[in-house]
Amino acid sequence: MSQPGPIVVIADKTSAPLYKALSKAKLFPVVDSDWQEAATAIARVKPCAVLAVGPRDEVAFEDIARRVEILSPYVPLIALDPTLPLPNNALPLTDIGGRGAHRVADRLNAALRVRSLHSTVLRRARDTRLTELQMPTDDPLQDASVLLVGRGNSFPALSVALGERMGVIGALSIEQAAKHLNARSLDGIIIGGGFTPRVVDAFLLVLSEDSRYRNLPVVVSSTPISPEPYDLPNLEIVPEAADVVAIAAPLIRQKAFEARLNRASRSIEAGGMLDPRTGLLTEAAFLRDLSRLVEDAQAQGAGLSVARFTFTTRQDRSRYDAARIIGQLMRRMDIATLQGDGSIVVVFQGTSLDNARMISRRLASVLKQTAVGPKATGRLAADVSLSTLMPNDTGDSILARLHLADAQAAS
Repeated sequence: MSQPGPIVVIADKTSAPLYKALSKAKLFPVVDSDWQEAATAIARVKPCAVLAVGPRDEVAFEDIARRVEILSPYVPLIALDPTLPLPNNALPLTDIGGRGAHRVADRLNAALRVRSLHSTVLRRARDTRLTELQMPTDDPLQDASVLLVGRGNSFPALSVALGERMGVIGALSIEQAAKHLNARSLDGIIIGGGFTPRVVDAFLLVLSEDSRYRNLPVVVSSTPISPEPYDLPNLEIVPEAADVVAIAAPLIRQKAFEARLNRASRSIEAGGMLDPRTGLLTEAAFLRDLSRLVEDAQAQGAGLSVARFTFTTRQDRSRYDAARIIGQLMRRMDIATLQGDGSIVVVFQGTSLDNARMISRRLASVLKQTAVGPKATGRLAADVSLSTLMPNDTGDSILARLHLADAQAAS
């Protein structure tokens, strides 16, 4: 397997069998190091990835994790057969027996794709001089949405534990989980108890055969299966439900970071007019486009309607998630933005008021069923107000009428 740079492998003598497995997998070039010399090795060779193998010095590991975390572009830190708890940026890889070396290669390939994407975004942002492109700097878990599938005794505890750190969408059946997968983008899947190994096996095979889901973090708990048959590089089998969040969180964080990078890349391609947080137009770009659309519609005698979605929650996570779902579902010809007050405004081109009302109801229904709610596995309700293009309207006047309708409804 060809890599874009050296890989630092940190191991002691007790890890010799594991290290031989890595060598057979041809993870080259490899720089071997022990825990005492690891920090020096990382500073010297500037690795594309770091692998920590077997028993470790916890204090040294925390220090190495901090050093790796500040490197740019992204450098994955993979902990083989980890002991919990782990640093936030350490990707756990458990059960290295058997096909362990191949699992390492698959996990490493998936992580290095994120590094390549980060490098591309940094280069393109620099080359295009888009100084206004604001990448979020908070924990990517704040953006993450995970699908929790289960119906056993562990489901309530998992939903609460996950909901404290990321957005959670609950599904009590595999069929319901499949609907969520088709309706929205996700950053991970947790499969709890309540399913037979045969049902879980069928679900994992479907995930591994679809390129849209193959690199998703998938954590299976309470179901005794082996990871070997599945082409899922970020699959983990966690027998103890208490360890699920600790194992899943670093993998989900990496996937959420990748999603941020994809939105940033699209923003660069659009000349900075897209918000990297939501993928929708920035407010300034939205107002410019709306003015042009109104002028064109007036000149051509075409229809145009505007919908405003307001939410009772003030939680940014829910609003951002709703904005991304709307961006995924709306037509290419339509435009939308997340406003500073937390509402989402969508412009439907060539659409009458009646049709806009029907479309908005469908969008609101999808948001209620699939968006991250203000509470773990809760629903996100949206109030919708509508306005349609009138003679002599401008972009400002149609938005003012929309806000007036909201104010009247609130009173």
